[in-house]
Amino acid sequence: MDFKARSFDPASFKTDCMVVLLPASGNLSDMAAALNRASGGLIATILKSGELAKSGSSVSLYAPTGLQAKKLVLVSTGDKTPTDSQFAKLTGKIASLITASGTKSAAVCLNGVCPDNRDLVWTAQQLARAAGESLYLFDQCKSKQEQNRPALAKTALLSDSKDTALLNAAIDKGLAVAKGMNYARELGDLPANICTPTYLADRARELATATPKLTTKILSEKQMEQLKMGSLLSVTAGTDIPAHLIIMEYKGGTRGAAPVALVGKGVTFDSGGISIKPGAGMDEMKYDMCGAASVFGALVTAAELKLPINIVGLIPAVENMPSGKATKPGDIVTSMSGQTIEILNTDAEGRLILCDALTYAERYKPRAVVDIATLTGACVVALGSHASGLFSNNDDLATDLLTCGEETGDRAWRLPIWDDYDQQLKSNFADMANIGSKGAGSVVAACFLGRFAKKYPWAHLDIAGTAWNSGGQKGATGRPVPLLVEYLCRQAG
Repeated sequence: MDFKARSFDPASFKTDCMVVLLPASGNLSDMAAALNRASGGLIATILKSGELAKSGSSVSLYAPTGLQAKKLVLVSTGDKTPTDSQFAKLTGKIASLITASGTKSAAVCLNGVCPDNRDLVWTAQQLARAAGESLYLFDQCKSKQEQNRPALAKTALLSDSKDTALLNAAIDKGLAVAKGMNYARELGDLPANICTPTYLADRARELATATPKLTTKILSEKQMEQLKMGSLLSVTAGTDIPAHLIIMEYKGGTRGAAPVALVGKGVTFDSGGISIKPGAGMDEMKYDMCGAASVFGALVTAAELKLPINIVGLIPAVENMPSGKATKPGDIVTSMSGQTIEILNTDAEGRLILCDALTYAERYKPRAVVDIATLTGACVVALGSHASGLFSNNDDLATDLLTCGEETGDRAWRLPIWDDYDQQLKSNFADMANIGSKGAGSVVAACFLGRFAKKYPWAHLDIAGTAWNSGGQKGATGRPVPLLVEYLCRQAG
């Protein structure tokens, strides 16, 4: 999609659809006022009618008098200054309005309307991201493609700002983030009979072939056996589909500079193993690889932005299935770190693959490691779908990630990993159990991972509540790609 900032008189700008965001109070920006004058007071008249009193309400006018746009769409912010999250919803509505209608070209005026402490540059990036996300459509598994596919090819952000270069940089970043999110969404939405560990490995190879500065290496089960990754391999024991450890290295920084490592849980389907899950909703366990998908998405965006930073993406990709060969509750395995684990519940498998990947990450001497996983239902109980759970052994890293979440609207909330909770992992027969006693499930899971991440600054993002939507709007969200990309951008300077 061609999306550019333009310093242009909105009344004389030719486009299929002109969208104007404005407050219900009628306090018009210079751009909106120019449209109002050219249309003979049309905007003021509609505001007085009360049709735009509610935030998100909209009015569409075809062939508006005095304007070169074929259609004028007015979208209200309501009677209060929008918060960051409210503004994100408004940009999402604008994006859906201009894509769902089959419009091929659009122009948007945001001048004078933004959250407190934000500016036009920030709003431009939010709008571009929303526009990019709106183009996502998953229909490759249908016998016929959707008839009303998004046709939007050209979008302009109109403003009276002369610094269009700065705005265009923000737009490019927003579109790049959306590209990474949509890549992650597609991987998440694919069914588990297509998106297997082998499929993820193939996608990693394809991405490396198409992406400068990105290389991929895939470790087989035999190679993982040689590395003594007994914890990871215990999860894949019950399936016929082989596991892979996917290693993607983006070398955008100086040679030898310590990388940021992103470790993504890649359970392409989680039946629970012998500790089998209830049947209701089990189809959504194809989303148990959304942590892996977010690593793919973050690397796609980093490459698109040509970030001057070194990044390592580690994805333990497995399938967790029950069979006569499957790991049983009570089995004891030895991790790559040498620590032994009593597996009390085979459905607590994500931590078993991540712990070996975290140990493998040590060889890169990373400046920081962030693992991303749809790890626990307990995190959904605690935080719902609004925030990802954040755990860390380093306050500076935790603060950086929280700040990036606030900046992007991809928010996280920090939870503790105190020794009090870690004690719940005590086992009579091994160094630790893979689950604790009842309560604080997401915290205990993070404490388990923390035992394997003592040699570097580490953070864990539990995205079980944020990685996908259920119900009528079922689908992967692409989170936390925005948060991760913002963190990588700041680390890159």
